[in-house]
Amino acid sequence: MSTKEPNPRVIAFTVAAAFFMEMLDASIITTALPVIGAAFGTTALGVSASVTVYLVAMAIFVPAAGWCGERYGARRAFAAAVGVFTFASLLCALAPSLWMLIAARFLQGAAAAFMSPVGRFVVLRETPQNRIIEAIATITWPGLIAPVLGPPLGGFIVTHVSWHWIFLINVPLGVIGIWLVLRYIPYRPPTRQSGFDLMGFVLTALALATLVEGLSELGKSQGGWFWPLLLILIGLATGVVAVWHTRRTKDPMLDLRALAVPTYALATVRVGFISRVAINASPFLLPLMFQIGFGMSPAQAGLMVLVYMGGNLLMKSATTPVLRRFGFRRVLITNAALCTVTLIACGLLTPDLPMPLIYAVLLTAGMSRSMNFTTVNTLAFADVSAEQRAGASALATMFQQVAMTLGVAFAAFALGASQMLRASSSLELADFRYVWFAVAALMALATAGALRLDPSAGATITGKRH
Repeated sequence: MSTKEPNPRVIAFTVAAAFFMEMLDASIITTALPVIGAAFGTTALGVSASVTVYLVAMAIFVPAAGWCGERYGARRAFAAAVGVFTFASLLCALAPSLWMLIAARFLQGAAAAFMSPVGRFVVLRETPQNRIIEAIATITWPGLIAPVLGPPLGGFIVTHVSWHWIFLINVPLGVIGIWLVLRYIPYRPPTRQSGFDLMGFVLTALALATLVEGLSELGKSQGGWFWPLLLILIGLATGVVAVWHTRRTKDPMLDLRALAVPTYALATVRVGFISRVAINASPFLLPLMFQIGFGMSPAQAGLMVLVYMGGNLLMKSATTPVLRRFGFRRVLITNAALCTVTLIACGLLTPDLPMPLIYAVLLTAGMSRSMNFTTVNTLAFADVSAEQRAGASALATMFQQVAMTLGVAFAAFALGASQMLRASSSLELADFRYVWFAVAALMALATAGALRLDPSAGATITGKRH
């Protein structure tokens, strides 16, 4: 039973804990693929379907999250999503075959699709306007830490315990999470009575699934680009049809009204999207660069990435006072420029540089990444009305997922292109340098876009009107 007086901070931490479990599971499996493959008598590549099916399932069901939260109640929908995710984790650990594992991972991804937008909506609904920055900062940290912590943690678990525990650790966490949701998140009556927009769901799910799968395959391809590009084109074409359907339907599955809010559009589909693509390439590039370009062991590379994660954590306590002191426009422009510089600096790293200097670059890069995510996440909902928040949350989750996939795909594609242009049989440090510069160019584009932000943007949250 929930408390009569909801505590916004406790609610934000409860949602953040669920987000962490969800996002950690998306990345922790990567280093365990060879071990899992051996257990099922196949290769790491053969098990990689368990990674992509998770992303595809998220893409398929994200569009339905906003409707479900409004139709059945956000508290009920969020608790159910955490429960299904926990049950699916147990099924993954007990899977007797590869296909059963893939099926369980699909169920996990479907549950995760509901957790993100519904959880964010709960936080926005229960948090007073003057505490939105702190709340968004709290639920942003899982997206900063989990993708970086996942791979080394997965490697530790499969080395010292068993790959099954990658999934089993979610069971007690999930049970505690369900209790916290039911205990601290208050019940609110459902606000939506309209029927399910089946056509809108099918069109949007197909568009997102083919786009995410196409981008994922494009990053893995070694010249066989026809199928990934075809999937991407199908996704884009279906997306256009989905938008056309949405604009002509009375109660559409996808609520696009928030896109008319300038701050939401800039932070979600323009500057925010471009910056996310650029920044999401970093957790993919760093461990590879340290192993291939610097000759480090996986364990050493993991420790270097932990320095980067330390920058994320270090910045967390500063985000709220910085935004309140300088306002969204100044922070977004300055930090985006700093992100650009740090991405260039990552491309200039060499094994001969003093280790303290390398640490300083990684720490600064992590700090600017943290500030960027918190800033755009908060700005996106600064001016969104209460009745638009559920749909806006689902829409933001969709764009964030595509940006994350596109960031990794862009980095992998650029590495392969650089290697091919050099006519080399293997990657070298120079390939990473060129990719870092390309990623920095994307971030510079986002910096230029931030200049268009109104000086008073988000003033209702920060109090800064110039």
